[in-house]
Amino acid sequence: MQVLLNFINLPFIGQVDLGGGLLALFFLCLLAVVGFEFVNGFHDTANAVATVIYTKALKPMAAVPWSGMWNFLGVFTGGVAVAMGILKLVPLNALMSLPVSVGATLVLAVLLASIIWNLGTWWLGIPCSSSHTLIGAMIGASLAFTLYYKGSVNWEKAGDIGLSLIVSPVVGFGLAMLLMYFLRHVVKSQILFHAPTGENDRPPILIRLLLITTCTLVSYFHGSNDGQKGVGLLMLILIAFLPAKFALDQRVNDSKILVSLNRVESSLKGDPTTAGQTAIDHLGTSIAAAKATIANGQSRDAKNVFRFRKEVQAVVKDAKAVLADKGIVLAPGDRTALSSAVKEMNDTTDYAPIWVIATISLSLGIGTMIGWKRIVMTIGEKIGKEHLNYAQGATAEIVAAGTIGMSTWFGLPVSTTHVLSSGIAGAMVASNGTKNLNKNTLKAIAMAWVLTLPVSIILAFILFVVFHLFV
Repeated sequence: MQVLLNFINLPFIGQVDLGGGLLALFFLCLLAVVGFEFVNGFHDTANAVATVIYTKALKPMAAVPWSGMWNFLGVFTGGVAVAMGILKLVPLNALMSLPVSVGATLVLAVLLASIIWNLGTWWLGIPCSSSHTLIGAMIGASLAFTLYYKGSVNWEKAGDIGLSLIVSPVVGFGLAMLLMYFLRHVVKSQILFHAPTGENDRPPILIRLLLITTCTLVSYFHGSNDGQKGVGLLMLILIAFLPAKFALDQRVNDSKILVSLNRVESSLKGDPTTAGQTAIDHLGTSIAAAKATIANGQSRDAKNVFRFRKEVQAVVKDAKAVLADKGIVLAPGDRTALSSAVKEMNDTTDYAPIWVIATISLSLGIGTMIGWKRIVMTIGEKIGKEHLNYAQGATAEIVAAGTIGMSTWFGLPVSTTHVLSSGIAGAMVASNGTKNLNKNTLKAIAMAWVLTLPVSIILAFILFVVFHLFV
């Protein structure tokens, strides 16, 4: 195993202090997260190509690699806000104080539960949310974790994510229906509402470019949102197994952190109320703790690095509280300096190395090119009783791209599957009312939507308990 580590020359090479069994477990976890993102590629990304394939804008052999490439780019340029949101769902603080095997147990339970449910729904050709599956699995494994150890699920974060996942399909349905109504009453050219009937019945060039553009946008934003979930999972594995190397961004040394701490401290020159002074005092205590750890030379050693990570996070949290406190009056320059320093410190803990992003990008992109057909057939043929027309396909994808893009901006995961399929349903209702919908397919999708969260919670819970007995 060590020979393999030296050969691939990852950033932590030569500093991996894991026994043979833990090293094998480490690689098993890496393989599982790559497998999850691969399955996510052909399960969720198939939604992005369904409309261009069934409107004859692109042939499958062109549409699938094209979508895969834009998914790859989406992961690469989408930032890490969603990834860190996923990471914060689990009781990470409690996890880091325990043996590595406990973290491995949690990670494996989450990943295997997600893969099992995703593969099962894919086999049945039912569009199902990988986001719902992953969130449910993380909650289930975290609940099982609390049976044995201190810690709890981050219910506040889970609530924010859950609300995003529930609201987004409703938004997709409503916006697609409104946009389709608008197109029907404003656009005079009937070719936009034509449904292709034969193999050679292709859309005109402008409509074809529109459909390819919307497919590109959905693929890109899918990568920037769903791809980040894999980044978060991979970072969870690395922090669990190698906290000294990955709990903090190694590119940011202690001198840079000290500069940021001093900038935070020097910006507090306002005239606060009594309540505001309390917030400043909390921040001063957090700054002092972080500075003391650096002064003692304990910020990067294996035993104390995670404590230092929590101290940095406390400074960020308390500084944000100061910025939000209306009782604290800061000069514009001080407020700007404080905000900038907070961002610098937040980037010290909320980060992902480029090779992590590249690994997930490749897994998602390659997965897109394999196994896509089952889900595409459901999206393109079975949601409605009639063939998808050009306007319906473009409408659904414009709404999906916009919804996913906004969710990524706010750092919230969203289900591409549910947004796009509900968008298609909304566009079809706007065209011919509910009589054009295939109620059996919609019932299957709705059933998967309802069952995904509880099933993935139960699966991950059981897997954690089983693995805990043997790992």
